[in-house]
Amino acid sequence: MKNHNKITWRERDKIAVWLAEKATFREIGRRLERSVSSISDEIKRNSRNGVYTAISAQYLSDIRASSGRSKNSRKAGWIYNYVERKLREGWAPEQIAGRLKRKYRRKIVCHETIYRYIYCPENEDKNLKEYLVRHHSHRSRKRYNWLPYRDIQGKVSIHDRPDSVNNKEVFGHWETDTVEGKSHIGGIQTMLERKTRFYTGKLIDNIDSINGFKAQSEILSKYPKKARLSVTMDNGRENYDHRKLNEVGIATYFCDPYCSWQKGSNENHNGILRRYIPKKTDLKTLTQGELNWILEDINNKPRKCLDYETAKEAFTRELNSIKFKCSDSQ
Repeated sequence: MKNHNKITWRERDKIAVWLAEKATFREIGRRLERSVSSISDEIKRNSRNGVYTAISAQYLSDIRASSGRSKNSRKAGWIYNYVERKLREGWAPEQIAGRLKRKYRRKIVCHETIYRYIYCPENEDKNLKEYLVRHHSHRSRKRYNWLPYRDIQGKVSIHDRPDSVNNKEVFGHWETDTVEGKSHIGGIQTMLERKTRFYTGKLIDNIDSINGFKAQSEILSKYPKKARLSVTMDNGRENYDHRKLNEVGIATYFCDPYCSWQKGSNENHNGILRRYIPKKTDLKTLTQGELNWILEDINNKPRKCLDYETAKEAFTRELNSIKFKCSDSQ
C-alpha cells in the first residue's frame, strides 16, 4: 500500500469515474493501493456541494498547496502571465510547457496544469478556453468533388519512396497540397518540409496544373538544390505537370487515391491554417502578404516533434548546415 504520497490528478480522475459507477471507498482504495481513510479524506476535503469532480478537486488541492507557499505563489504569477500570453498567440498548452522546459532546462509547469488553469472556475471571465483548438468527437471521411479520370503520366508511387524519406531523416523532402477557397474559387498551394515541419504556401487564382506547378516551382526555387530533393503529392489536377519538377532534379512521389493521411504532416498543417482562414473564406480578399504573416506565425510555434524547437529555427539550421558544407567543399 502506498505511504505518504499525495493523491495525483490522475488518481482524482479515476476516483471521480469510480464514484459515478457507485464504487465504495474501500473498493476505490483497493484499486489505487491506498487506505480507506485516505480516500475518505480526499473526497470530503475536495468535494463541492457534496459532488466530487476531478477538475474541482485538483483546483481545491492546488489552492491549499499554494496558499501555504508564498514563494510558489509569486512564481506562479510570471508563469501564468506567460501562459495566458502564449494562449492568446495560439499556442497549445503542450507547446507552452515544452518551450518553458527547453528554455530553462527543467520542468516549469506541465501541460495538464495549464489545462486545469484554463478550466478553473475562477478564470471563466478570461475565456481562456476560446484559445484552445477545438477537436471533433470523430473524423468524417473527406468529401471529394467528382473529376473526370485522367491518368498522370510518369508518376512514382509513394510505396517506392526511399526509407530515408519515409523516416524523415534527410532534409529537403517536401509534401504539397491545396487549400480551396470559397465555392472552389482560387486556393492556396501549401508545401511542408518533412524533417523540420517548415510550412509555406502561395495563393493561386485557379486550382489547375499550370498554377499548381508555378506555385510549387516558385516556392522551391528559393532554396538550394539540397533543400529540394523530392515532393510527395496527391492525384489532384494541380499535380499533372509534376514531370517539370523532375526536369530540374526534384523527384516526385504520389499518394494512393483518397489516402491523404499518407502526407499527414501537410494535412495537419492545413488544419492549423484553417484556424486563421476558415472554410468558405473568399481568398480573393486575402493578400499574399497576409498569408505570409499567418505562415510566419505558424512556423514560430514550438513543436513537440522537434523537442520544442520552432519549425523556422529547425529549417534555418538545416539551411545553414547546407551552406556551410557547400562553402567547406570549395
